[in-house]
Amino acid sequence: MSLKNLILFVFVLFFVSCKETKESKESKKIFSYNEMAVVTSLDPAAASNFENIWPVNQLFNGLVQMDDQLNVLPSIAKKFSVSKNGLDYEFILRNDVYFHDNKCFADEKGRKVIAKDFIYSFTRLFDSKVSSATTLLSCVDRSEKTNFKGFEAKNDSIFIIHLSKPYSAFLNILTMKYFSVLPEEAIDYYGENFRTNPVGTGPFMFKKWDEGTRIILQKNPNYFERDEKNERLPYLDGVSISFIKDRETAFMELLNGKFDMLSGADAFNPMEVLTRDAELKDTYKKRFYLQKQTFLKTDYIGILVDENIDIVKKSPLKLKAVRQALNYAFDREKLVKFIRNGIGIPANCGFIPKGMKSYNPEKVKGYYYDPNKVKQLLQQAGYPNGENLPEIVIHAADNFKEALEYIQSQLAQSNIKVQISIEKPSVLKQAVNACEYGMFKKSWVGDYSDEENFMSLFYSKHFAPQGVNYFHYSNLEFDKLYEEALISTSDTSKISLYQQMERLLIEDAPVIPLYYDEVVRIVDKKITGLPINPMNLLTLKTVRK
Repeated sequence: MSLKNLILFVFVLFFVSCKETKESKESKKIFSYNEMAVVTSLDPAAASNFENIWPVNQLFNGLVQMDDQLNVLPSIAKKFSVSKNGLDYEFILRNDVYFHDNKCFADEKGRKVIAKDFIYSFTRLFDSKVSSATTLLSCVDRSEKTNFKGFEAKNDSIFIIHLSKPYSAFLNILTMKYFSVLPEEAIDYYGENFRTNPVGTGPFMFKKWDEGTRIILQKNPNYFERDEKNERLPYLDGVSISFIKDRETAFMELLNGKFDMLSGADAFNPMEVLTRDAELKDTYKKRFYLQKQTFLKTDYIGILVDENIDIVKKSPLKLKAVRQALNYAFDREKLVKFIRNGIGIPANCGFIPKGMKSYNPEKVKGYYYDPNKVKQLLQQAGYPNGENLPEIVIHAADNFKEALEYIQSQLAQSNIKVQISIEKPSVLKQAVNACEYGMFKKSWVGDYSDEENFMSLFYSKHFAPQGVNYFHYSNLEFDKLYEEALISTSDTSKISLYQQMERLLIEDAPVIPLYYDEVVRIVDKKITGLPINPMNLLTLKTVRK
């Protein structure tokens, strides 16, 4: 072969090789999204916030899972049952679930999941140094009766959880990512580095993590779930997670095709992208579609009502009539439409958000804008037309300043003076826990899809700082209903009990519900099969691109 022909051959070979490499890359179906917050761990034990929960959900499975309608369905457990006394939960496991291939195993091949793996995974959560899920397992019976374990493996396929007392929300709790299964071999092999070397059973496997830059997950070819046509999930070849903190930059990357989705109003400028009715503007409709779904999250202003605390003794907020007046003094509809660009649902139906089974505006009638009611209630409280009513201070983080200024202006029309104190989130959290603020802006996100999660904030045995009752609200009737709901095995009965609790809260007014939030996503039209749900859980196993 002549030198000229050799050079030509090499050139053609190089060109074809590059072309094939390019085409192979382009043929890979990779779902890309941006995470503005910091992912701290890929260990399910640390799945306490969405930035960690989302990737963990791709990597791990638990006994059960939740569908988009918040029903509890089988996952690794193909069947489950609860004893009549509500104390024993039995799970029959699938026999085709394997851990990801990994060097932590002797042959580097993932082994089959057995019941003892759940005993190990759940027992690990009792260590508070490992997980924040410890309190969620307080109902597990670790007494002499169960050999101080609380968990039992009858054989490789049957796993049993023993409770010390009935807990009606327990199945819902088990859908949380804390309760994923993981292999003891991986913890032994990686130790503290398991957070960056996760080994699970999920539709995707861990590949790479450049901290602060990108996480790469790849398809699990041995994943156990299949679609209705018996095709093995997932359809995608992988997932790419980027970490761009600036929302304008992230939005430009979406427009440039780098991302397939942006999630949450914080990820883009709603004023630029959405209409006042929270619809996608025409400019973006050709390339993207909008996903919008009720989110199990209630934004509220809390009121400290415990008269044993000095700041309450001296405050007009100790008077129920004043607290009720504040609830009537502003328009939630306008707050959502003009301040939040239509994202959210006005909280005119108590504290439990839309999407929960007990939500019913006909049976739970909350507060609405009514200046005449405000006037009557202030008169009743001894402040006619707001005269001599001391200035009220609302403490909040900076991201809620605009909404509070709107509320401030509305309350001023009823001669209710409000001062807004903007705090650092860490300072606000600490002060609210310590009961140092009479009024404060917070939000509550449902950790699991049971109303108990929301009503637990008002149970008298959960006083802050040990618990989540930041209001120090105490009502014997409420407590009785709450405890009855905990052990109820009837959905109908539970719904009725929670509605009764809501009516008590509306009457006593320890809280000012503002709106129930919504999940909002901008998605590239190339993407299909992306589910959306009230838990705001990102599930990618059914996505096609």
